Amino acid sequence: MTRVLVVEDDPQLVRALIINLHARQYGVDAAPDGTTALRLAAAREPDVVLLDLGLPDMDGVDVIKGLRGWTRVPILVLSARQASDEKVAALDAGADDYVTKPFSMDELLARLRAAVRRTEEVPLAPGATLVETADFTLDLRAKKAVRGGHDVRLTPTEWHLLEILVTSPGRLITQKHLLREVWGVSQSNKSNYLRVYMAQLRRKLETDPAHPRYLITEPGMGYRFEG
Repeated sequence: MTRVLVVEDDPQLVRALIINLHARQYGVDAAPDGTTALRLAAAREPDVVLLDLGLPDMDGVDVIKGLRGWTRVPILVLSARQASDEKVAALDAGADDYVTKPFSMDELLARLRAAVRRTEEVPLAPGATLVETADFTLDLRAKKAVRGGHDVRLTPTEWHLLEILVTSPGRLITQKHLLREVWGVSQSNKSNYLRVYMAQLRRKLETDPAHPRYLITEPGMGYRFEG
């Protein structure tokens, strides 16, 4: 059974999430604040975390940082905060996805399924486990990136997006395909997710992120990896 840790201080929303998750055979633990969330995460080792940023005892970004100190569990942020810099702060801290309140339960569940799917071991084609370029090396099986002799930390979402691109070198991967595979959605209005994550990947891997050599944008269509 997939276990979900819900970190939210709104009792009505917690109740709705528990009902919907239980109906789909998920196990659920709930925490009303960050301190309880970190304690429960260590004790129960959830498969995915749904996290509100506006908690009574600490900022949700601090909870993300606390979790990322020891686990790669997928973290889906739930928040009413609209500012893009706050979303980027949560993603930079290690969140895998960001769902703005109010949200539809169907969309949230699709994102949750996609987050869990990203953590499952995907069989790789022979020879596709190691990707070497002049600037960085990716070991897809070990999920390890090295650039300039130093390890590069990538979130599960960044890894999943990168895997899709590098295992089909030179091929244009459409925005719709990436959104469906990585986030479980295909609406074109979610393309901002791709922009944020591709910018993060370029910042971590490219020598000149503003003029990428490897992670190429095809305007209006999608992205491709040039090895």
